[in-house]
Amino acid sequence: MVDFPAQLPRRQGDAPARSARPQPRSARGGARHYAALDLGTNNCRLLIARPHGDGFAVVDAFSRIVRLGEGLAHNGALSDAAIERTIAALRVCADKLRRRNVTLARSVATEACRRASNGTDFIARVRAETGIHLDIISAEEEARLAVLGCHALLEPGSGPALVFDIGGGSTELVLIDADTTVPVVRDWHSAPWGVVSLTESAGGGASAEERARAYKRMRALVAESFAPFAARLPRPATPPRLLGTSGTVTTLASVHLGLERYDRSQVDGLIAPAAAMRQISQELAAMSLGERAQLPCIGRERADLVVAGCAILEGILDLWPAERLGVADRGIREGILRRLMETEA
Repeated sequence: MVDFPAQLPRRQGDAPARSARPQPRSARGGARHYAALDLGTNNCRLLIARPHGDGFAVVDAFSRIVRLGEGLAHNGALSDAAIERTIAALRVCADKLRRRNVTLARSVATEACRRASNGTDFIARVRAETGIHLDIISAEEEARLAVLGCHALLEPGSGPALVFDIGGGSTELVLIDADTTVPVVRDWHSAPWGVVSLTESAGGGASAEERARAYKRMRALVAESFAPFAARLPRPATPPRLLGTSGTVTTLASVHLGLERYDRSQVDGLIAPAAAMRQISQELAAMSLGERAQLPCIGRERADLVVAGCAILEGILDLWPAERLGVADRGIREGILRRLMETEA
């Protein structure tokens, strides 16, 4: 078991905490800027921040759906088109890092680069063309960074809690003891299904019957991949707590709230009824691609992938039957920033 640092990122909009600790300064005399870049199977996300009290204040951010892992499930390699899209996004990130005079940064790549036969070649090309050095992290480190970045939003209570991150190429599940300020990891599991890999392997269907069969296939694959972890999970003596971080949970939370456009201030930290999130998942799975694309906060970019996320979420709710689901619009990037700032303190 590994202890996490006690200091946690503060939600945007929260009142800043007072701190007697002097803030690090850059060579130019201003507060130092730190950056975290998370390149996943589906998204490229950058966060630039400066220390602020016991947390940090966001200076700049960037997020783009790049679908780096598109076709990976069938070909075993990153496609030329996916690589070009991703490098274009990383050039934007590199420009932001230069303009913001970032003094310390960490950039990580996850499941797509772990799995792809040309993953290391891609990493070398990114460094040559953008100057960004991507570190391919293990599934275990990915899980721990996600927990470090978001567990402050866990619903109050006692007993073990489950934190999950539905990615593009994998899903990380982490069982933690959170009865103290510093949570302790009791167990973790990485399943090889994310919204991209599961969609490419089992998704699709034009008719209602085909969509239903596809959703059933996805649910079965997820349950099979979760089975080893399910066998190890304890039966909680208190109501189980559940917290999710990913585009899937934030998108479903937006649908639950009836938002016309995504609003982080309403989504990050939301506690939603698990039954409502399950119902939304089943309704989205029954819709056609065009019907999903017309929904606010889903649109064309997420319409084809959201159903796989729904299947994974339902599998998690089967695994850990919490009555409520905590939603976090934060995760790996915030965990990286926390570690960088703790190291420099």
